[in-house]
Amino acid sequence: MKSLSELSEREVVALAIANEEEDSRIYQHFADRLRPDFPASAEIFDGMAEEERAHRNSLYGFYRTRFGEHLPPIRREDVRGFLKRRAVWWSPHLDLDRMRREAEVMELQAASFYDKAAQQTLDVSVRELFTRLAEVERGHERKASELHAAHLTENAEAAEEHARRRLFVLQYVQPGLAGLIDGSVSTLAPLFAAAFATQNNWETFLVGLAASVGAGISMGLTEALSDDGEITGRGSPWLRGLVCGVMTAAGGLGHTLPYLVPDSWPNAFILATSIAALVVAAELVAISWIRTKFMDTPFWSATYQVIVGGVLVLLAGIFIGSA
Repeated sequence: MKSLSELSEREVVALAIANEEEDSRIYQHFADRLRPDFPASAEIFDGMAEEERAHRNSLYGFYRTRFGEHLPPIRREDVRGFLKRRAVWWSPHLDLDRMRREAEVMELQAASFYDKAAQQTLDVSVRELFTRLAEVERGHERKASELHAAHLTENAEAAEEHARRRLFVLQYVQPGLAGLIDGSVSTLAPLFAAAFATQNNWETFLVGLAASVGAGISMGLTEALSDDGEITGRGSPWLRGLVCGVMTAAGGLGHTLPYLVPDSWPNAFILATSIAALVVAAELVAISWIRTKFMDTPFWSATYQVIVGGVLVLLAGIFIGSA
């Protein structure tokens, strides 16, 4: 394996052609992935892909003039120390921001690399070639800015921001909210049933802990296995499952932890139950706020719906535990 400085001018040009060709395919892939939800950004990447293809054609024209038609079968992985592209395009859930960051890295990486290579080589013609390639890459950065200004108008940015918010709600808020509601509401009945049946804080805590952890695992698996995200666009199923499971467990543990109040304290059961009731009220308000902020549900309507459900479950638990 050779280093870049050991390659001949013919090999360097061939490598640059392959580099431009691969980058154009990456940008085109980004554009195709973005087109359904972010058409304006897709046009930006279309333009960048076209720019890469134009530079590839220019380099190939230079190569044919100097060296003929045949390109040596040299690849990036054949050159020690040559820039490598991370295979981010394999990710089924690659988002717009990451694509933009990756494009910036690609252009900066290429320009920086050619600059350093030009400083290291002793061959004047190769140094001139490296310098030219670095300027080409910096030109790509300028072109990206021009394309951004041309395609990402104020209306387009507003539309893409709306699409980004919708995806955020689908991928994170909905599974998290479902988990929080389930953890905050469904664990009320077993927790308060155990509390009023035993009048013992530690035993109540164990019941609440088991209910919270069990509900978290159950809800996490349900969310992860119910939708792979390919059709609905809801993102990674395991990430959604993790969010849902953690929020479910957190919702249950919130009103379980007060029962860690030692039974040896005066009025320990009343104190723990009072704190747990306040935590439940805070959880229900938090659920209402999230529904209002992200689901456009009127706050008082969301509060009424959640409180009615929570009170019914709470009364069921107290009734069963007191029987």
